[in-house]
Amino acid sequence: QVQLVESGGGLVQPGGSLKLSCAASGSISSINAVGWYRQAPGKQRELVAAITFGTSGGSTNYADSVKGRFTISRDNAENTVYLEMSSLKPEDTAIYYCNADLRLGLSLGNYWGQGTQVTVSS
Repeated sequence: QVQLVESGGGLVQPGGSLKLSCAASGSISSINAVGWYRQAPGKQRELVAAITFGTSGGSTNYADSVKGRFTISRDNAENTVYLEMSSLKPEDTAIYYCNADLRLGLSLGNYWGQGTQVTVSS
C-alpha cells in the first residue's frame, strides 16, 4: 500500500506564495520521479513541475507558465516533494495533485494523491 498525501493548499492573494508538500508513505523501495499536476474547473489536468530521484542529483522540469515562479524540490530521506509557488496569479487557481512513479519491492507503479486546493484571489 502506498499513500501520497498533499498539503499546504489554501487561499492566497495575487502575488503571494504557498508551499505544497507531497509525502509518500508505505512499503516503498525507491522513488523514480514525482510530478505536480493541476486541474482547474473545466480544464484538463496539466503537468506543472516534475523531479527525478537520481542518486547523482536528479533533474527538474517545469511548465512554461510557471517557470521562474515555482520551484520543485525533494527530501529523499522523508520521501517528500515540495512545490514552492511564488508570484501567484489567479490563473494558478486549481486543485494540485501529486503523482509518483515508485517501487514497492520489485513492482513499479504509478500513484496519485487526493489533491489540495489552491485558490488565488483578492
